[in-house]
Amino acid sequence: METALYLFPVTLGDAPLDTVLPARNMALIRHIRHFIVEDVRTARRFLKKADREIDIDSLTFYPLNKHTSPEAISDYLKPLEQGTSMGVMSEAGCPAVADPGADVVAIAQRKGLKVVPLVGPSSIILSVMGSGFNGQSFAFHGYLPIEADARTKALKQLEQRVYAESQTQLFIETPYRNHKMLEDILRVCRPQTKLCIAANLTCEGEFIRTRSVKDWKGRLPDLSKIPCIFLLYK
Repeated sequence: METALYLFPVTLGDAPLDTVLPARNMALIRHIRHFIVEDVRTARRFLKKADREIDIDSLTFYPLNKHTSPEAISDYLKPLEQGTSMGVMSEAGCPAVADPGADVVAIAQRKGLKVVPLVGPSSIILSVMGSGFNGQSFAFHGYLPIEADARTKALKQLEQRVYAESQTQLFIETPYRNHKMLEDILRVCRPQTKLCIAANLTCEGEFIRTRSVKDWKGRLPDLSKIPCIFLLYK
């Protein structure tokens, strides 16, 4: 096994590992003893699901979030600099994509350390694939503002980019605010603008549907507490 920083995707929800992750990932993960993770509890649960024989207590976990300083992240990479492979895991999906893992990778690259991204589910890519929207030019914006006026402005700006640049626009919301987001989209966006709702990707009850804003009205699905990604196009 080559010494490197391995970027391990995890499931997007409660999906069987063998349906979304290659066997190679599971083979590699058994050789890693140092993990940089977004959430330690989630990482431990995932690893135990990946291999019941893994001695979780023998592993070292380095917590990573938006408050972790660059100095701390640099210290995390010392085992790798000394010749020991390390792993990076997000709370869900692919590390370093809309994820604090990007900071780890940036420092590893600056230090000239080998980085190996592994195959796995990404809600961004999967939703673009399933939407029927422009997959050559798209932009992911994370969370939009919560405050009403700022959110309205953001939605109008994204819709403008759809028509001016023919670019697919993606964003997310916390699950308990999904319906408020949908109400705002239907209120702000043009009737002909296309909206794709992608929910529970790769999991039981997966839902991916594209309609015009006009056609969504009165036909919204129940998205309470369900992870969703929203896409706009023309």
